[in-house]
Amino acid sequence: MSDKSKMPVILVVDDNPQNLQLVAGLLNDALACDLCFASSGADALEVMGSIAPDLILLDVNMPEMNGFEVCSAIRATPEWLDIPVIFLTAQRESDFIVKGFEAGGSDYVGKPFESRELLARVQLHLELKLKRDELKHRNDELETAIARIKRLEGIIPICMYCKKIRDNDSAWQQMERYISEHSDALFSHGICPDCFAERYEKS
Repeated sequence: MSDKSKMPVILVVDDNPQNLQLVAGLLNDALACDLCFASSGADALEVMGSIAPDLILLDVNMPEMNGFEVCSAIRATPEWLDIPVIFLTAQRESDFIVKGFEAGGSDYVGKPFESRELLARVQLHLELKLKRDELKHRNDELETAIARIKRLEGIIPICMYCKKIRDNDSAWQQMERYISEHSDALFSHGICPDCFAERYEKS
């Protein structure tokens, strides 16, 4: 089962310690979440190797590896495809914003950012991510249930007299044993009214 009590994890990536501190203070005051930090793109990818965040706040202008390059690396990793990435950038030109979306970004917030806007975008993308995770979990459960049901589908050869079932190896076995081996069903033995009358009332 999915752990609904687990707090979402947000990774904040920025090479400016003051920006990290500012964002951390804002998120800690407003959201129930766990925070992790990275001061470079390489550090961010290393952190993600051991921690799978539910959302990433990613600075664009960083040395060595900028935010677009980091986001492209994230999107190139299948298990990270669904993690929303919100760019933090002072650039507001249309071409720059489009480049961010082409790199795989989910959204962006301009610097200096307005606290309510940042929180609103973070909450929106977190909710969408957690709902997608829950839907995937339910789909996995459904597929497992369907697989179990399919194990008892089709024509099952059964003896018309003793009701034994012939398995795939052409061996005959008791019906309850066959069903137990091909499903999660459990049996508790009783006696039906007809059998009770035949075996006990006549005597």
